Amino acid sequence: MIIVKSREEIELMRESALIVSKTLGMIASEIKEGVTTLYLDKLAEEFIRDHGAVPSFLGLYDFPNSLCMSPNAQVVHGIPNNTPLKSGDVISVDCGAYKNGYHGDHAYSFEIGEVAPETKKLLQVTKESLYVGIREFKAGNRVEDVGNAIQKYTESHGYGVVRELVGHGLGQKMHEEPEMPNYGKKGRGKLFVEGMVVAIEPMINMGTRNIKQLKDGWTILTADGKPSAHFEHDVALVDGKPEILSTFYYIYKALGIESNEEDEFRKVPLVL
Repeated sequence: MIIVKSREEIELMRESALIVSKTLGMIASEIKEGVTTLYLDKLAEEFIRDHGAVPSFLGLYDFPNSLCMSPNAQVVHGIPNNTPLKSGDVISVDCGAYKNGYHGDHAYSFEIGEVAPETKKLLQVTKESLYVGIREFKAGNRVEDVGNAIQKYTESHGYGVVRELVGHGLGQKMHEEPEMPNYGKKGRGKLFVEGMVVAIEPMINMGTRNIKQLKDGWTILTADGKPSAHFEHDVALVDGKPEILSTFYYIYKALGIESNEEDEFRKVPLVL
């Protein structure tokens, strides 16, 4: 069952989402060659708690950490460890925060040092596909309209779209209905209704779409060992149109990036 949110609930979810956004911005300032993912995980947990929230992932389905950190061929659900990051790595950082009874949950893939041009392109196209998908989250459309748009965009660049892992509804629980696949056929799936909130999150591989899982029970890898990229936003359906509750602004501020990519998905300027 899809749980529709009131405007008041959406504003509470925006607050949770922005705590995640600020956490990822803090990570952007700290993530570099020689740093371990376990160190970054500890920083994130402290930051989230200092902002009056609790980490959504810590203990969720028995996950052991506050961040999912998935470098290179890891797609998602990577467990932080003591291996230092090195130049040329790319890493998905997925974060959740729970405050006022609601979750925020989004992700960004970071470059460490000098990254290969073909890997940079994978990250760029995957992030672009996120917004391609968000544009289809609107009144009158259905779940697979979003997935179809993401699939067409990324496959046109020769990339593989992961099938086994999908986006999801979001609210008082981390995972609510509907599931939001990154593939599909136009006109299929559940109808979008006013007040829905979903996490849209393309998980796109440079090579095959096929994946495998490590023996730790969590870490998902590309089957061919090629890099994967992952970007995620929380989006509400407001007045029939998609409104992004999360933001990459804090990441871009830390990295010195100028961007207006989110502007079309906000009725009013982001209040920081």
